[in-house]
Amino acid sequence: MTRGWKTTVAGAMGAALCATSAMAGETAPRIETGYNSYGYPGMIDMPVAHSRPDGELAFSISDFAGQTRNTLTFQLLPRLSGSFRYTRLENFPLSGGTVTNYDRSFSVHFRFADETWWRPAMAVGLNDFLGTGIYSSEYLVATKTIGERVRVTGGLGWGRLGTSGGFRNPLSVFGDKLETRPARDTGRGGKVASQQFFRGDAAFFGGIEWQATDRLRFTAEYSSDAYPREEPTAFERDSQINLGVTYGIGPMTDISLRWLYGSEIGVQLSTALNPKNPPNHGGREPAPPPVLVRGMAPGAALSWGGHLAQEQGSDDADHADRRLAAALAGQGVRLHGLALSDDRARVEIENLAWPQEAQAVGRTARVLSRELPPGIEHFEIVLVSSGMPVTTLVIARSDMETLEHDLDGAWKSFARARLSSPAGPVAPLDTRYPGFEWGLKPYLLTSLFDPDDPVRADLGAELRVLFEAAPGLEFGGALRKRVIGNLDESTRQSNSVLPRVRSEFNIYDREGDPTIPDLTAAYYFKPGENLYGRLTAGYLERMFGGVSGELLWKRTESPFALGIEVNHVQQRDFDQLFGFQDYSVTTGHVSAYLELGGGFHAQVDAGRYLARDWGATFALDREFGNGWRVGAFATFTDVSEDDFGEGSFDKGIRITIPLSWIVGEPNKTRYSTTIRPLLRDGGARLDVGGRLYERVRPLHKPALQRGWGRFWR
Repeated sequence: MTRGWKTTVAGAMGAALCATSAMAGETAPRIETGYNSYGYPGMIDMPVAHSRPDGELAFSISDFAGQTRNTLTFQLLPRLSGSFRYTRLENFPLSGGTVTNYDRSFSVHFRFADETWWRPAMAVGLNDFLGTGIYSSEYLVATKTIGERVRVTGGLGWGRLGTSGGFRNPLSVFGDKLETRPARDTGRGGKVASQQFFRGDAAFFGGIEWQATDRLRFTAEYSSDAYPREEPTAFERDSQINLGVTYGIGPMTDISLRWLYGSEIGVQLSTALNPKNPPNHGGREPAPPPVLVRGMAPGAALSWGGHLAQEQGSDDADHADRRLAAALAGQGVRLHGLALSDDRARVEIENLAWPQEAQAVGRTARVLSRELPPGIEHFEIVLVSSGMPVTTLVIARSDMETLEHDLDGAWKSFARARLSSPAGPVAPLDTRYPGFEWGLKPYLLTSLFDPDDPVRADLGAELRVLFEAAPGLEFGGALRKRVIGNLDESTRQSNSVLPRVRSEFNIYDREGDPTIPDLTAAYYFKPGENLYGRLTAGYLERMFGGVSGELLWKRTESPFALGIEVNHVQQRDFDQLFGFQDYSVTTGHVSAYLELGGGFHAQVDAGRYLARDWGATFALDREFGNGWRVGAFATFTDVSEDDFGEGSFDKGIRITIPLSWIVGEPNKTRYSTTIRPLLRDGGARLDVGGRLYERVRPLHKPALQRGWGRFWR
């Protein structure tokens, strides 16, 4: 059998090389890096050393021999990708019999060397390093492109990838302990099994890929995975050779048909999107108004002549205010306050449409150049959020006039603008408060990874209202009515030994219709320079109500912030209307935030959680300029693994998608979801809305500077 597979691989490689030679001189497509059956960059079952485009978010589903693998993969950095996998395994041997098993696993793939004309690309990876270990393996892999259509891969695998044709671990030259791979203590899962990494027998794997056309790719590989836990109950292996063909049915979507291990047919569908590449290729946002050079001012601007000497509230001043407010509203900006003095205009604005605050600033400055009298030289634009003045930008009108068409206008305009923390409170227009807004929109509520039914969802209508009584004082809430769905069908009972603050989520899903997910009064204020405060009371989230207080310290120019939050809450009734249960708790956290650069944000929250456990949550997110955000978090508390239950600790992936990226029009609406392998009671934090950091950070200097490229758009 060994001689047979070697002959087969050699023949396939020879045929592909001959085909490449025959096509020499032709213009051929670049060889596409695909996703293997585990959902990370690879051939069929085996990995490759290349990576997908930076920022790409992909979903793949593969099926063969009763194994259905659903994988979400994010290219976190140009060289680093991470994958979360949810697998359904039929006829899986367990406890002396066979069952249908559901497994969650994580993988990472790191390319540490790029391909050159003489050197292959090289990568290292960990598969199922955080889970039950069914697919636990590690690998070193190299990939080299030959010509323009052929790519050859060879690698060395450990764990699952060292079970076919295994031999003594070559790394054992660094220590005898590397010869033996210790048994994995799966326990509750969720632990990093570092004691197994690159230990035990190793085995070679390899393969060849031929990009026949820009859509069609053929693959042959030799697998080093003997499927020791699945054979013979799930399928029988007759060979270690896998053959496959992949066809691109769309720009980011592939379908693959495979012949695996000499006995099984497999299929896979992979689709991807990249936050950097919106589907509308630039959007359909309206063009901004041109800057109006003084001396060409229309009658509208000249009519401000008496405004400086008039008392606020006079008919002429009110008319001028309304005209400016209407012009700004046409650009997606709300005029919050206005004051003119000497050669300066102080204009308070609220960004209603633009994902980047810098774009709202730029459009405001353009409007001011057209609407304000010629004597106004300095535009003092104050960014306001929830009635709080957050950042002041002073922009010279003459800079607007000279830099609009300058090749380096974006950089120069930012360098010349002066940013600072506002010196005083807001001074809103008489017509700004009170304000009332409402909206009716669909909502989607999902429940994932329940073994009885891994995907459940409800779709319904949500009515949301907001009443702004005064600067910073808000009253708001929502009413939901389910239209269709199956969340109410879950009957699985919680086995938690902790206070059941989250694990009975399915009872909330079942008994609540209609529901009031939140109904609150909130007050936002600035108690001092660089300080921001929030007080919220009411039904704070669908499972808890009470009071919440928060204080945030953040300087305008700093990437660092500190916050503290204290809450006293009581658990709500399952119907999510007005009643409460007996359980109450005081909870809170001290939080540290840091912008790392390149769109990366780190956050640490340390304190007391809803189940009265103490610990910390560590989070890392990557944010794109258009509002996309992808990140991961993990929470570790004093709850033991046994008390926490399956999964050992709380962890998850969170994704935020801006509506503007989809529709191509200015819009600040975002859809956010959190993917948790398990929802348990340990490490559960209150989900109160309106936290300060995300209201303040986008209006400070680091975020404004990162988005300043859109100032003139």
